[in-house]
Amino acid sequence: MRHVIALDVGGTGMKAALVGADGTLLHRARRSTGRADGPEAVVAGILDFAAELRAHGVGEYGEPAGAAGIAVPGIVDEADGTAVYSANLGWRDVPLRSLLADRLGMPVALGHDVRTGGLAEGRIGAGRGTDRFLFLALGTGIAGAIGIGGRVEAGAHGFAGEIGHIVVRPGGADCPCGQRGCLERYASAAAVGAAWAAASGDPDADAADCARAVASGDPNAVRVWQEAVDALADGLLTAVTLLDPRTLIIGGGLAEAGDVLFRPLREAVRRRITFQKAPALVPAALGDSAGCLGAGLLAGDLLTFTPTTPEVST
Repeated sequence: MRHVIALDVGGTGMKAALVGADGTLLHRARRSTGRADGPEAVVAGILDFAAELRAHGVGEYGEPAGAAGIAVPGIVDEADGTAVYSANLGWRDVPLRSLLADRLGMPVALGHDVRTGGLAEGRIGAGRGTDRFLFLALGTGIAGAIGIGGRVEAGAHGFAGEIGHIVVRPGGADCPCGQRGCLERYASAAAVGAAWAAASGDPDADAADCARAVASGDPNAVRVWQEAVDALADGLLTAVTLLDPRTLIIGGGLAEAGDVLFRPLREAVRRRITFQKAPALVPAALGDSAGCLGAGLLAGDLLTFTPTTPEVST
């Protein structure tokens, strides 16, 4: 049975799958990254995990996978196949594509984790059938993926989609990137959690707690939430003006608030629209499977088939 290997590497864990030609997830597995043991151990763990997936495919389906796709965090040179830098995993300039290709004996595609997840959302998730979309992941930070014609744009240097570092509050809060007033300092899940912890006096409060307080009508929570929504709408307006997407897909932890986020966000974007065409603004559909599914799409693109549906075999 024709299939590909899909691997999504996170800061603490790895999600993997064998994906059939029809998009069915034939086999799924998880593994720790082992980052406490250092970057060399992380790379060795990735190679070993991928080799186990290859062996599973041979044992179960009578043939090895035709290709592999891997999504990793940090700075990624997709054209060169290099994992340039990851603060969480500690690596620099790892030729991950060639290392995997040598270990597995098959073609390998390397992608950035958010762009790869955005690819899956655009093709087979919330943006399915959309020719141009912008995917945003609202988590600890904010990152994006620019989708055009079924592909995700990496940019000339691999930095395309870093919407979290659009300055929305000039002269505002310092950002680790070196700028001040970046979007992710105001509208990420981490930023909302920090703001609500300060406002509520509970140092352990997070963004989910804030969302629940908003739903219950707490005026302090509503104020904190609206400040984040307004910052996010300002950033989205800039993106809409520059990119003219047909669909905005919002995922990540903050999007789990559902209508508590989407109702005021749609209204805030609507108020800011002047000459621009308002895109559809929708929640992501694939959850934490997006990165793995996107890695499968990258692998399928190397062959003569592209998995198209995120169905799980039974």
